[in-house]
Amino acid sequence: MNILSIIGNTFQVLALAAYLHPLHVSVTEIEFDEKEKSLEIMMRVFIDDLELSLGNKLNQPDLDLIEPKNGLTIDQMTGEYLKEHFKIYLDNKLQKTTYLGHERENEAFIFYIEVKNVKKWKTIQILNNIITETHEDQSNLVHVTVRDKVRSLRLTKDTPLDKLTFENK
Repeated sequence: MNILSIIGNTFQVLALAAYLHPLHVSVTEIEFDEKEKSLEIMMRVFIDDLELSLGNKLNQPDLDLIEPKNGLTIDQMTGEYLKEHFKIYLDNKLQKTTYLGHERENEAFIFYIEVKNVKKWKTIQILNNIITETHEDQSNLVHVTVRDKVRSLRLTKDTPLDKLTFENK
């Protein structure tokens, strides 16, 4: 067997492994709107991962978030789940988040959340441990934008909470 065959076989095995083991990730964008004194939050989450986590939590292994049959709406189930697993602290003070709703984008949901009446702050601390109770390798990426400056965090099961500091003038 020559080296090109070995390399080709290795790539095939890696491609198959990537196909069999999907990526578990969510992406959250937080933007500070100084004029409105609010944090505007968009969170993208894969539907199948969220269904599995909520199904386990609600003891409904066949939960279907697209067409729920348990008498609850998508917003009721996900709103409560997000309140428990996603929190924001400004200068070490827990902020009240308001779940605004969702929309579907292909294989993901986009959730809209807001924090109102935001006073001047320097540090933002974010807890995001969604889906980490289901998938050990879940990564929750968070991008925070303040005055066109973007800073990012990668939150995981081992590090569900982290902090960023901004110089607000």
